[in-house]
Amino acid sequence: MKHRILFVEDQEDLGNVVKQYLEAMNFEVHWCLNGKDAYRTFLTKKQLFDILIIDIQLPEMNGFELAELIIKENVSVPFLFLTARNEKKDRLKGLKLGADDYISKPFDIDELVLRIKNIIRRKQPPEQQAAETKNDIPIGDIVLHKDLLRLSIKGGKPITLTVREAELLQYLCKHPNRVLKREEILLQLWGENDYFLGRSLDVFISRLRKLLQNSDTVSIDNVYGVGFVFNVKKTE
Repeated sequence: MKHRILFVEDQEDLGNVVKQYLEAMNFEVHWCLNGKDAYRTFLTKKQLFDILIIDIQLPEMNGFELAELIIKENVSVPFLFLTARNEKKDRLKGLKLGADDYISKPFDIDELVLRIKNIIRRKQPPEQQAAETKNDIPIGDIVLHKDLLRLSIKGGKPITLTVREAELLQYLCKHPNRVLKREEILLQLWGENDYFLGRSLDVFISRLRKLLQNSDTVSIDNVYGVGFVFNVKKTE
């Protein structure tokens, strides 16, 4: 099931990029350009939204005013402030209003996705949270909690991953102990094989390799000029 987001952002370039990325991450996004339109939309569809992303500096009605009106209609709906402001008083005001989180521009889009997923999960009933763990991927002495974007190693404290790191690790877990060509990974995961995605892949691999140093059974090796091998030792 797709989670539904009411997204309020008056910068059209940023709004388009965020909307398209969230939709690519399997969210359903209703985007409004100002506070009044967002409030009217919420009144007509308030039972549909799982979370609100609200920019503070909006025309006609600022984000704080919008949040106050929405809370009067539904005190339990989670919301996150998205803003160019980074002043402590604004952050405190937003949190006092009941915001579940607060992220300043410029921001990493994968970080925004992670925060959204964590907020939605916290608001879910316990039985639904438990159901999400059914999608965990155990291999060797690690567990990828793909729905939560987290990695556990030897039962230790979960480590937060970006969306693309989690996608990459999931792909590697599905293809252990064989050579995976770089172009194969790029095309299968992200649909393109270009220079910039290739450099990003190297960064993700380096990060995962560093995290997996604490594992006794799982590691990643380079195959020069070809790709990578995701090594998984059999445990007794």
